[in-house]
Amino acid sequence: MFTGIVTDVGRVRAVRETNRDRRYEIETAYDVAGIDMGASISHAGCCLTVVEKGDTWFAVEVSGETLSKTTLGEWQEGHTVNLERAARLGDEMGGHVVSGHVDGVGEVISVTTEGGSHRVLIRVPRPIHRYIAPKGSIAVEGVSMTVNEVDDDVFGINLIPHTWDVTTLGRLTAGSKVNLEIDMLARYLARWQETA
Repeated sequence: MFTGIVTDVGRVRAVRETNRDRRYEIETAYDVAGIDMGASISHAGCCLTVVEKGDTWFAVEVSGETLSKTTLGEWQEGHTVNLERAARLGDEMGGHVVSGHVDGVGEVISVTTEGGSHRVLIRVPRPIHRYIAPKGSIAVEGVSMTVNEVDDDVFGINLIPHTWDVTTLGRLTAGSKVNLEIDMLARYLARWQETA
């Protein structure tokens, strides 16, 4: 489990094809010696398992299924990635409960400046648009965000300067693709209503 609070922006240092899968090596500011083999780390909102480590990098392997359902299939050498280590019991819960299971890929419709902040509108694939509610939570590229407004399959978020500066969200432009994870509570509530 994660909280949606990014603690490093890593960089893809190498990409290698392995049958249908792909292997990425990620440079990081984390103390790699403190990362266990098999540890779960959120990569742009996608939970991946550490399979090898170096001094300043670690490697993960990504299945064909994940490559087809997330933005990870577009990663090249030099690509920057929001990273978050798994939450531990007793950690501050600064964002919301995030599983690291991407529900779909959204498309940025617009990015506009509002004072020192940026308002971003994102189109959501159907049918997950029905799980997004104003003032609810959503993870965008692994970042815990509050939904400002919803209009059918488009929702808006507001990025304060800090979030804009210390995550990859500051690079968003119209047409950018983003990994989305809907709020876990919304998912279970909607499922309960469908079966009640």
